[in-house]
Amino acid sequence: EIVDNGYSRIPVYTETVDNVIGILYAKDLLPHLNKKTFKWTSILREPFFVPENKKLDDLMVEFQTKKVHLAVVVDEYGGTSGLVSLEDIIEEIVGDISDEYDDEDLVYTKIDEYNYSFEGKTPLKDVYKIIDLDDETDFENTKGEAETLAGFILEVSGGFPRIGTKINFKNFVFTIEALEKKRIKQIKMTILDAAKE
Repeated sequence: EIVDNGYSRIPVYTETVDNVIGILYAKDLLPHLNKKTFKWTSILREPFFVPENKKLDDLMVEFQTKKVHLAVVVDEYGGTSGLVSLEDIIEEIVGDISDEYDDEDLVYTKIDEYNYSFEGKTPLKDVYKIIDLDDETDFENTKGEAETLAGFILEVSGGFPRIGTKINFKNFVFTIEALEKKRIKQIKMTILDAAKE
């Protein structure tokens, strides 16, 4: 059933949804799939509860420090009002994440050999191709759940950067060029000499 639904994290409750007792991670189940008798409740992880009025930027920081990707949202009476995931936050900030089947043309500007200007929603895999990156390992090991350049910036910076903020990562400098509300719209990417060698 978990495989059919395609969810990686499932909240578990007793009696009513207002009594969430844990989060079941699909990956934690994998080693036990062939066991006939296995008490799956023994591998539940502690749920992370947040109030409805929690600000997005604060929640983003908490997700990163606690290294969790799902929170149970509770109302003022302690009842469960929903779930929020790291992906939800990133999409709220970045905008809808385009998938590989979207036909939108990539919008970027090559300023010179070492400087590019990207839309925040540009998929990371496209950034790698455009800048002709030989080794994606550093990016892939750091990106967490992020799929876009803006999501990657949020992961690296650990918060919401302002216009003009410079973020250093390995042999790259990212400069925030444009924001819209809480969304990173435009990013200048500078490749330091060592990265091209």
